Amino acid sequence: MKIPFKYTIKNFTARKLTTFITIFGVALVVFVFAAVLMMAYGIQKTLIATGLPDNVLITRKAANGEISSLVDGETQDVIRTLSNIAVNEEGKQIISKEPVVIINLNKISGGLSNVTVRGVSEVIFELRPQVKIIEGKMFSVGLRELIVGSAVTERFKGARIGDEVRFAGDNWKIVGVFDSDGSGFDSEMWGDSRALLNAFNRGNTVSSVTIKLDNINNFKDFKKNFEFDRRLQQYEAKIEQQYFEEQSELMANFIRVLGIFITVIFSFGATIGATITMYAAVANRTVEVGVLRALGYKRRSILIVFLIESLVIAISGGIIGIFLASFLQFFNISTLNFGSFAELSFSFSISPSIIISSLIFAVLMGIIGGFLPSIRAARLNIVNALRAA
Repeated sequence: MKIPFKYTIKNFTARKLTTFITIFGVALVVFVFAAVLMMAYGIQKTLIATGLPDNVLITRKAANGEISSLVDGETQDVIRTLSNIAVNEEGKQIISKEPVVIINLNKISGGLSNVTVRGVSEVIFELRPQVKIIEGKMFSVGLRELIVGSAVTERFKGARIGDEVRFAGDNWKIVGVFDSDGSGFDSEMWGDSRALLNAFNRGNTVSSVTIKLDNINNFKDFKKNFEFDRRLQQYEAKIEQQYFEEQSELMANFIRVLGIFITVIFSFGATIGATITMYAAVANRTVEVGVLRALGYKRRSILIVFLIESLVIAISGGIIGIFLASFLQFFNISTLNFGSFAELSFSFSISPSIIISSLIFAVLMGIIGGFLPSIRAARLNIVNALRAA
């Protein structure tokens, strides 16, 4: 004989204070769990958005990132001879030879942090059309001028139009602010590639070369020609989007592992709270259990009804925790990008998989917290339970 589901709901609201405290504990743990996953996903989403599927980024094979890569002038000339490189209306190849360096700036919130300075070419807006100047103007070729990402302007001192940033023994004037639609470029400063090379005495050796394909489907042909040329054996060509996605994996995985480890520790407290609540429910309803058993309800039905009650508590807490975590999407934070060793601004981001994972985590807490009390309720002796009256 099965116990009506409404019996579970009625008892769910019978002990409002202890039930609320347990739900709040579960909600807090699920909030932290979801926040960790949202942070890792936000970093990945930001860096993936940095690249485009029809751009190819070329770096030295042994390099862990652009900052440690070197592409000499001779190699750049070889790359320019490859087929499948797009050209603009003027017949000029859409290719950007980019030196990448790190400088220190003071944060508005206090302390120093690293900022990426990237040298770019005149065709940069054709190569990366998602980038738009939103304030000021473009830097002048050959001059010590910079345009800065919107995230840099918001987080660093002296990073507004008209300010000057000193590095490489000279002052660089900020003349514009750009936005790249939430990508990692928003955390960078851009200047003329040749001016940056001269400032750091790097000759014509850049960090990376980025080209736009004439057709998004021609990457295999481009890569085949690239790998066939022996002069390019020390270098690798990747779709720009894939490159930045791989750059995000190390940091995202680190955040997930560390965050989930901390969350699991917190979950012990929530699980213990659920166990105590359910044990109290069993103790308060000993006579009810005895009556139900006397009426013919099976032990299995008793176990299920208490386990369902524990799951309802856990799922309620899980839904509340996810709801609260969803508001984190309105906040932008920054952290050190392990791939570039520079500041990266990003926002928390939620996805269906994060919602499902958080609910599963809440359900597990409910099952673990309610299992032993449910067994105790199912194993109560009918006579002893009725005598408790």
